[in-house]
Amino acid sequence: MFMEAGCNGERLTEQTIRDRKQKNLICTLQGDSEGVFIIGAHFDFHEEYGDGVVDNWSGASLLPSLFESLKSQSPKHTFRFIGFAEEEKGLIGSTFYTKQLKPEEIETIRVMIDLDSLGLGPTKIWLTHSDEKMAAALKSVASALNLPLEIVNADHVGDEDSTPFRKLHIPTVMLHSITQQTLSILHSPNDNVGKIRFSDYYDTYRLIAAYLAYLDIRG
Repeated sequence: MFMEAGCNGERLTEQTIRDRKQKNLICTLQGDSEGVFIIGAHFDFHEEYGDGVVDNWSGASLLPSLFESLKSQSPKHTFRFIGFAEEEKGLIGSTFYTKQLKPEEIETIRVMIDLDSLGLGPTKIWLTHSDEKMAAALKSVASALNLPLEIVNADHVGDEDSTPFRKLHIPTVMLHSITQQTLSILHSPNDNVGKIRFSDYYDTYRLIAAYLAYLDIRG
């Protein structure tokens, strides 16, 4: 999907994870400045439960589309779209990625945006896992586009791939679509394409694409 979107050649790389079969997949859209924006989503799922469409093909499959939304604009900043391996086994891919970062690389990362379990309803932000200023900017974009953005924290439910970045004091934004009513879909036989509300999923895409363009302009 990345290659079909135009991310190929040197732009598309695999990061081998020590003692693991799966690899992180990294698509880089190079900008002119030192600033880097990371957009991530894990592509593994609980194989014994459902099809993993919500958790988390909904997030992973959005990455190539977001790359495509920016590639013709010649962005000022570098955007790195990462498909993380083995999130379900304990944030393996994202933890490995952050541990390979050099101090000077960490300094260039403006924000890490994690996409996990989208399309069950309107866009939600896990605010306790999100930087206050970055969340406020997202809210402004949502208001300007008249798109919904709700606060739903999931601190006692599980963890997600922005956590290793927060541990490095990198600002994060965590986006999902889960509520108490839909949580039971995850890791169950009900996690299938029939649960995706495509109008909400498209609104989420519109919001994130506009947010990335906004961040590129504002820096």
